[in-house]
Amino acid sequence: MSYPASSDLLWELTRKNSSFLVKRKTGGGVKLSRDPLNLRNVHSRKHSGTVNNQAIGIVPSGKGGISLLTKKGTGATITQSYKPSKTSRKAYVQIVNSTTKKGYRADLREDAIARASALIKSYRKPVKATKESKPRGSKARANAASAASADL
Repeated sequence: MSYPASSDLLWELTRKNSSFLVKRKTGGGVKLSRDPLNLRNVHSRKHSGTVNNQAIGIVPSGKGGISLLTKKGTGATITQSYKPSKTSRKAYVQIVNSTTKKGYRADLREDAIARASALIKSYRKPVKATKESKPRGSKARANAASAASADL
C-alpha cells in the first residue's frame, strides 16, 4: 500500500495483530496467514502481501479457472482470470509472462506456479478404480472357485 510510512514500519505495526494472522498451538506454535496475496500462507515479512509494494496472489475463479492478483505500488490490485484449458502449461506461461514483463519479484514466480499447479490439480476429477476382471470360460471359473475355497 502506498502510505507515507515505510513497509518495515507497517510490518512492525501489523506483525502481531493482523486480520489475516492465524496462530496454531500445534506444530510448535506456527503462525500462518490467510492473505490472498501471500502465496505460501506463511506469516512473515517477505511473504506478506499487505506490506510489500509488489505482491502476487493466485486464487480460484469460477468454473475451474484461476485468477492472478497483482498489486501495484499504489496499493491497487489487478485481477487477471485464466479459463481452464486442456493443458495447464498455458496458464503457467501466462502467469510467468505477465509477472516478468511488469517487473515483479522473481522469487515469487516459482511460488505462483506452484500455487496455480495445486489449484488446477484440485479441479481434476478423481480417477476411478479399475474393476476386477471376471473369470471367463469354464476352466477360469473353476480355478477362481478353487482359489476362493482355498483362501477360506
